[in-house]
Amino acid sequence: MGILGILIPIAYFVVMYNSPKTTPVERSRVIAYIPLFIASVMFWAIQEQGSTILANYADQRTQLNWAGIRLSPAWFQSLNPLFIIILAPVFAWLWVKLGQRQPTVPRKFSFGLLFAGLSFLVILLPAYWGGPDSLVNPLWLVLSYFLVVLGELCLSPVGLSATTKLAPAAFSAQTMSLWFLSNAAAQAINAQVVQLYNAENEITYFGIIGAISIVLGLLLFMVSPKIQSFMKGVR
Repeated sequence: MGILGILIPIAYFVVMYNSPKTTPVERSRVIAYIPLFIASVMFWAIQEQGSTILANYADQRTQLNWAGIRLSPAWFQSLNPLFIIILAPVFAWLWVKLGQRQPTVPRKFSFGLLFAGLSFLVILLPAYWGGPDSLVNPLWLVLSYFLVVLGELCLSPVGLSATTKLAPAAFSAQTMSLWFLSNAAAQAINAQVVQLYNAENEITYFGIIGAISIVLGLLLFMVSPKIQSFMKGVR
């Protein structure tokens, strides 16, 4: 399943690009979509670990008796939808308020990667300061979920919109399915990556993955004008 999660999107990009139904302008847009798809895979590879690695972290590494309350590890799974409900209207208002001054699609994706990377770098700090055997203040975990939701709101709804605009006309419905395959590819990668995690190497684990996401985010930000030129008028 992991191999299919990676190979199917690659195959479909090749099919779309080489199809006689795809016009030259649409081929340019397919090229622009590829780095956005890769950025989406990297983002979801971090975000989806909120229900695996971070769920385990909440259970094993978090101080659950806090401020006179006995916290359940499962409660932390409510943070992602809670922050989305609270912040989605704020982001919608922000993009409308900025109008033509809002960041381009590639730069919004780069912000998504930067926030995702920061969410992992934040969670390694308490282990760095207190050691791998100490229990962590739950607010660190709350902050990590908060940061990754900021990234999700920069990338996920924007990605859905960009997919419909960049898709070749002959592949419009299929391209929307391709967008969801970025999540499948991310989880295919995660199935292998999460096996590397344990309490002894968590600083290295969170640090490397967080750093990779931030580096990719910075690279995407720098090449955003070039990607924008391939988008042929789609902003």
